[in-house]
Amino acid sequence: MSNLIDAEAGTERFGGYEAELKLVQADLSQQIEQIKDTTGEPRKAAISRAERALEEADELIGQMRLEKSNIPVNLKSKYNAKFRNFESDLDATKRKLQQYTNDKAKLFGSRYTDDPEQGDAQLEQRQQLLSGTDRLNRSSGRLRESQRIALETEQIGAGTLSDLHRQRETIEHTRERLLESESYTDRSIKTLRGMARRMATNRIITIAIITVLVLLIIAVIWSKFR
Repeated sequence: MSNLIDAEAGTERFGGYEAELKLVQADLSQQIEQIKDTTGEPRKAAISRAERALEEADELIGQMRLEKSNIPVNLKSKYNAKFRNFESDLDATKRKLQQYTNDKAKLFGSRYTDDPEQGDAQLEQRQQLLSGTDRLNRSSGRLRESQRIALETEQIGAGTLSDLHRQRETIEHTRERLLESESYTDRSIKTLRGMARRMATNRIITIAIITVLVLLIIAVIWSKFR
């Protein structure tokens, strides 16, 4: 019963993340279109917005990856196909965004030059900025991965606590049954002891009656032959 509930909840959560991802993808497509038609600072702003949308999409993909394990077996192939399509679309969008980011002529406008001999201080600053952006992206990726691992660990911990709680309830129920059985055993022992005492008393009474009868018979016989 609990597995069925988990499966239904997993399917529902996967569908919720899927709906959110579709909205993010629509926004991301709009940002990509804006990048194509802009240069300079507007292009940088559009790329920044697209990168934030990509981060959100990556987080949703991570959540959907976790929920796949709770999908019923008869639906796994369907949901796996959906998941692969989302991953493929997201990878294609990442490559396209990377192409736009690498197009420095449009990114920096007419000020851009590839000639290192010009000693352009602004070019060096822009290169440092791009390097810093790359490092920041890598750090963000590691942070998202850490968050995903932390979420998995939290879910595993919650499942373990739930199992321990059920085991504790089982142990307490068993303990109550044992105490109840001990109570029944004590009452049975007392009943048996009472029955043993009554049997001993009845035996003594029977022996006394037989003894009296024997004495009476002897007395009668003796009186007849005297």
